[in-house]
Amino acid sequence: MDYIIQLAASFIAVVIVLTLHEFAHSFVAVKCGDPTPKWNGRLTLNPLKHFDLIGLICFALVGFGWAKPVPINPNNFKKYRTGMALTACAGVVMNYLTAFLIYPVYLAVLYYLYPVLPSYSYTFLVDLFFLIFAYSLSFCVFNLLPFYPLDGFRVVDALNKRRGKIYRFLRQYGHYILLFLIAESFICNTFVRFGVYQMDYFNILGWVMKFATDILGWPIRTLWGLIPW
Repeated sequence: MDYIIQLAASFIAVVIVLTLHEFAHSFVAVKCGDPTPKWNGRLTLNPLKHFDLIGLICFALVGFGWAKPVPINPNNFKKYRTGMALTACAGVVMNYLTAFLIYPVYLAVLYYLYPVLPSYSYTFLVDLFFLIFAYSLSFCVFNLLPFYPLDGFRVVDALNKRRGKIYRFLRQYGHYILLFLIAESFICNTFVRFGVYQMDYFNILGWVMKFATDILGWPIRTLWGLIPW
């Protein structure tokens, strides 16, 4: 039963994190002068408009994945480079802001709802809000990797006029590199579940996740930890 609760909380957390991330891209692109996301139905909080099936499955399995890239026409931007950079950064900024705002909700549920709710409901809510916090941070870091179709590649694309060999390599093979990293993380996690704990040291995305929650999450935990819960 605990596994089912955690799986359900994980799925809902993924839905929330991905939807807010893609909505932020669309919103900023439109504000910068490009109506393309609106024309394609992406300026919405409807999660069905944003999902990429493979990316969603990967996110649910290992905590990393992607949504459908928001279509934009940078020629519509009032300022080309500024519009590209702001649109690329909007998703990760939204993720970090989400983590910042959801962490006190997680603490409030953790400390105040235990005597009020049934055990299963309490466990579900604790898992849900913590996973929104953790997934927001991990998605923030993950999307800064410079592989297509992630935001890190869009930033490189916005700031780099030259289209050299490295750029073409990241553009052509970035998707395959991401799939390899996710598959490697899933294999390592599977071995760890069966007691081969040494495999955790080889989990590349696991280290990214640890960096996200421990390092990027530290200012958030520290700030909200000042409140006497």
